[in-house]
Amino acid sequence: MPFTLPVGRAAVMGVLNVTPDSFSDGGLFFDPESAMDHARAMVAQGADVIDVGGESTRPGSEPVTADEELRRTEQVVRRLAQEGIAVSIDTSKSEVAKACLDAGAVVVNDVTALRNDEMKRVCAAAGCTVCLMHMKGDPRTMQTNPAYHDVVQEVRDELAAHAESAERHGVSRHDIWLDPGIGFGKSIQHNLLLLNHIDEIVALGYPVLVGISRKSFIGRLLGSEGTPLPASERLHGSLAAQTVAQSRGARIIRTHDVAATKRAATIAQAILTQD
Repeated sequence: MPFTLPVGRAAVMGVLNVTPDSFSDGGLFFDPESAMDHARAMVAQGADVIDVGGESTRPGSEPVTADEELRRTEQVVRRLAQEGIAVSIDTSKSEVAKACLDAGAVVVNDVTALRNDEMKRVCAAAGCTVCLMHMKGDPRTMQTNPAYHDVVQEVRDELAAHAESAERHGVSRHDIWLDPGIGFGKSIQHNLLLLNHIDEIVALGYPVLVGISRKSFIGRLLGSEGTPLPASERLHGSLAAQTVAQSRGARIIRTHDVAATKRAATIAQAILTQD
């Protein structure tokens, strides 16, 4: 079953990292009860879907086994789904995706854009929503001097190719979202160009998700004397970036800070819908 986007406003996806090492909140919600409490709080603040991740994809991170990722995520996904909460599983492993879809997840958020054919088959069989994210390289190496000739065109074209491949394997076009992968194999300038030209990716005809919450480029832009702002102080920059992306047509905003994000998105939508 796919996730249905709200009509007339941006959807808010709350981040729930059940990991010990994510860049912003690693370890805070590693305990299942803490994870459940945080998810419920985000829903109360206005999250439309909760994105559960059991493997960090921060720059330089090391992969974990499928068994460990499932140990961290499956029961949390199941319990959230049983409470009627829409759940996304943030994974690039087909076995993790299948188990979590069986447990009630309705979205697969894959930072590798379903490059694995088995992942395509799993998602097609489940009829779930899939989010295809652009990433140059892998989390261990992606921030080592990323280079593009034309970052907007290259990201757009690669996402279009990934979407076409997913459709050829049976994923419905109506169930595909695209994510330009802010911070995943991009310099500060690459991130800024992509955010300013999100409309060129929107023009492909798929809903576009942006994940900019607390990203390092915000910390570096707002820091001083070469010292970036810590992740906990990047809210204002995140809200500014999401508002620009929303004005360019982004439909889903992935965030650690649901209440503030929801309020900013509501005001942006009120302004953008005026003639």
